[in-house]
This record gives sequence, C-alpha cells and structure tokens, in this order.
Amino acid sequence: MTAELGGLHHVTAVTARAPENLAFYTDVLGLRLVKKTVNQDDVSAYHLFYGDKVGNAGTEVTFFDWSQAAPNQPGHGETAAVALRVPSRAALEWWRRRFDERGVPHGDIEERGGRALLSFTDPEGQRLELIEDSGAAVPGGTPWSGSDVPAEYAIRGLAAATLTVARLEPTARILTELLGFRQTGEYSSPANPDERTVVFEMGPGGPGATLLVQVRPNLPRARQGAGGVHHIAFRTPTDEEHEGWQQRLAAAGVGVTPVIDRYYFRSIYFREPGGVLFEIATDGPGFATDEDEAHLGERLALPPFLEPYRAQIEAGLQPLDTATAGAARRSRQGSD
Repeated sequence: MTAELGGLHHVTAVTARAPENLAFYTDVLGLRLVKKTVNQDDVSAYHLFYGDKVGNAGTEVTFFDWSQAAPNQPGHGETAAVALRVPSRAALEWWRRRFDERGVPHGDIEERGGRALLSFTDPEGQRLELIEDSGAAVPGGTPWSGSDVPAEYAIRGLAAATLTVARLEPTARILTELLGFRQTGEYSSPANPDERTVVFEMGPGGPGATLLVQVRPNLPRARQGAGGVHHIAFRTPTDEEHEGWQQRLAAAGVGVTPVIDRYYFRSIYFREPGGVLFEIATDGPGFATDEDEAHLGERLALPPFLEPYRAQIEAGLQPLDTATAGAARRSRQGSD
C-alpha cells in the first residue's frame, strides 16, 4: 500500500498582471518570493513561487504569468478558493484591519468547522481565506523576516482548498479509494440547503491537509483564467513514494503523467473526475538547490536544462522587480 499523502504541497494559479501580483503577495500578504523562474512548459511566462522563509512544501502559492489570459469564470470543475493559515483569531483581527488600510476586499470573520476564518480577494479576484490553525497537526512554515507583518500574525502556509464539482460521488471515490482521503464532515449552505460542502482530510488532517468539496450542480462549467487556480498539489516525502503513487494511479486506469523532474521537486499530474487538475509533488530537493537562502527569488532562476537558453528566455520576459511591482500597486490604489 502506498504511504499516505502528507498534506497540501502548493497551489498554482494564474495572473495576467505579474507586477501587481508580486506587490500584493509580498508587500500586502508578507510572503517571500522564493523563486522567480519560468513555466517549464511555456518559457515565455514567469512562474512565481511565494512561500515562507525558504518556500517549504506546504507553504507555497505560485502563479503562471499569462498576460493575455481572460478573467476566470467561476463554476463547477475548479478550485474555487484557497485557504491560508494564521496562528490565531487575534491574527485574523489584525489582518482585517490591514485589509481595511490597504483597500483589500474582504468579508467578516466567520466560523467554519470550529475554526475562525476571514475571506478576501486579491487584485484579480482570486478567492482566498485566512484560517486560524491553533492545534494543527501539520507544522506551519517559518515566516519571512523581510516582511513588515509581525511574526505572531504572519501567514504560515496553506490550510485548505475548496473544489466546486457538479457531482460528489466520482470525486469522492478517487479521493477516498485511490488517494487515501477520509471524509470527516459535511455541511449545507444556510442560504441554499441543497448546496453541500463535504470535508475530506489526508494524512494528519486539519489545517494543511484538508480539501472541501462543494457540490454545485446548477453552476455552469468553470472557465479558467486570471484570478483562478490552475492546479493543486499534494505532498509526498520521497522519490520512492512518489513513484509508488504514479504506479498506483496508472494501474487504476487514471490518466496520470510520467514522473516529471521540475528540478525543485518531482511531479505527476492527473485530472480528477470533476475536472480539477491534481498534482502530487515531492517535498524536495527545494528552492535553495540553485540559490543561496539569503538571496532566494532575486534573479531569474532556470533549471539546468533551460540554462543554455537564458539569453533568449530573458529577452522574452517583461522586467519584474519590486520597483515595478510597487508602482503597479500604487497605481491600482490610486484608481480605487
């Protein structure tokens, strides 16, 4: 039997405004840009990785920079929301004040599954949540000291992701029978009792290891775009266990890719029956493989197989630095 998945590894979304995206996730949310690289399947686009001090697995929110992408159209067959973890309810209160000061759209602090949460959106409408993670079994990340966010309030990584599907059963089957998730809860929408959300957990469970599956049969099919999630990834610690997952999925008839070496981790990809793209990724070797920890994200990093093409790759990319990002953010705030 293949070992359990250890939790969420990363979530990859789409931005059409990379400088503004950089400003929001570093300046506003206080995450560190731990790797500035390119989409290995489309080297004309940046792939930006934001995370904790070193980008530990389980802390990463990443973005493909597709400047021509149309806005995301919500519906079924997508990852509808990404939840990030913070240490306490007091942290949520701090973030609510910060969002008010920075003009970030947000909701009220609510309760879900016994934990307080605060919903908000990024400048492109990406749906996000902050959840207090007290007592979590999955360790949180180490906040980046280069941010102005106090460590006691800082984002510590991924807490959960919410999928929206038209039918529960096919998705639930692959989660429980193939991926080893456990169904641990269910609740209905107060506004519409026919809309169900089912809670699944993997590995240790709780913040860092939770998927919420929202059943919305009356929605249209989602159309992926800027402000939407491209895929979600789950953790496995070793190459051997990773290979075991690939073999298990292939033997079950799932259309899974071969193992792909992404240099910073190894990946396999497959689409679950509801339409959401899943990835299983190894915890390492990590982002300090080709850069000193003190200087992560400061220059364009390329895996060895792309390094010979650095000059032409750089020529095809728009300059992206903190000055550009700050100017984009100030421009947005001035137009609000």
